[in-house]
Amino acid sequence: MFYPLPAFIGLRYAKASKGSNFIAFINMFSVAGIALGLMSLITVLSVMNGFEGELKLRNLGITPHILVKTNNHSSFEPTQFDDIAGVLASTEYIEGEGLIQSAQGLKGVQFHGVDPEAMQTSSVISNNMLIGKLSDLNKGEYGVVIGRALSIQLQLRIGDKTRLIASGNSFFGPFGRIYSQRVFNVVGIYDVGSALDDKVILLNVDDAAKLLRAKKQGIAQTRLFLQDAFDYKAVSAELENLGYESTNWRIQQGALFDAVKMEKNMMSLMLLLIVAVAAFNIVSALVMVVTEKQGDIAILLTQGMTRKNIMGIFLFNGAYNGIKGTVIGLTLGLLLVSQINNILDLLNVPIFLGPDGTGLPIDLQWHQVGILILTSLILCFVASLYPAYQALKVSPANALKYE
Repeated sequence: MFYPLPAFIGLRYAKASKGSNFIAFINMFSVAGIALGLMSLITVLSVMNGFEGELKLRNLGITPHILVKTNNHSSFEPTQFDDIAGVLASTEYIEGEGLIQSAQGLKGVQFHGVDPEAMQTSSVISNNMLIGKLSDLNKGEYGVVIGRALSIQLQLRIGDKTRLIASGNSFFGPFGRIYSQRVFNVVGIYDVGSALDDKVILLNVDDAAKLLRAKKQGIAQTRLFLQDAFDYKAVSAELENLGYESTNWRIQQGALFDAVKMEKNMMSLMLLLIVAVAAFNIVSALVMVVTEKQGDIAILLTQGMTRKNIMGIFLFNGAYNGIKGTVIGLTLGLLLVSQINNILDLLNVPIFLGPDGTGLPIDLQWHQVGILILTSLILCFVASLYPAYQALKVSPANALKYE
């Protein structure tokens, strides 16, 4: 196979080991460092992406993506937001805070007044019902769907009665302030695996309005389900253009996802430094190669090779090590990501965080892998520039003076 002359000579220098064991060792160390760093980056980012995806599915499956204040718009139609790009569905929604009481105790909760049919088709809760279904929240029957964690804490089962006290609505009676309250029947239990499972309960939107002693039209907002909860900005901007006020999930959950994003970025930076250190080991190896090969460089110059080609020899030498380390790291990283849960099982490490309750959640994103490969190669190329520039400065007369 034909190689350009700089690539041919650079490849021979990169593979040479006789008479330069120390240089070969540094080359091997830099390749191993690049491979290890890239493998770690691919694995850690895939696991962090998986964690973020699970949080997004579980927490944002319960928290409304966007709430639109529509109770002041007389001409509002419930489905008029469905045509906005990114909106999956819309439904009436009432939110309030209160206390839920059973024979075993009292617990502060947030109650969501929902349209059962819309929730059945659009909410992640409908796919995680342990007992019952959301369509059992019939108007006027005062049913309630609670989380599995809450049912365990208060020892509530299907068919049990529980008292719900609305803290946002009260009036003065003969014995002082009296909070609005009503007895509800437990008609369903869900288990999303979220931190909100013991804090959020679901009611029919009409029953929630009666609990709050208000007309539904006066307090109900519109809940929007988005195809991707992270694309809320474009939808919020469109709503603002239409003259509607809105709030989004970041008010309640923004700090959590900011913390996850910062942790992922910091982990990526720390592991990228491993790649950077390994890449700049190439500097040490190439500087020694340039020093050792000064006689060869001088001969090549006297034979008519241009200084540009001399520089290309050592750039190719450094790039070869970078490409080799990147390919090894990519292969090992993809292999580890695909087998990490099997390895954890083999080591008997019990981790149950995946979407099916087993193993680690993994989300390998190819655009991230592409960025990591490109970054690794750029670092290796930059690390090769200084030694290649030093090779340009070799003087044939001085180098061959004592030959």
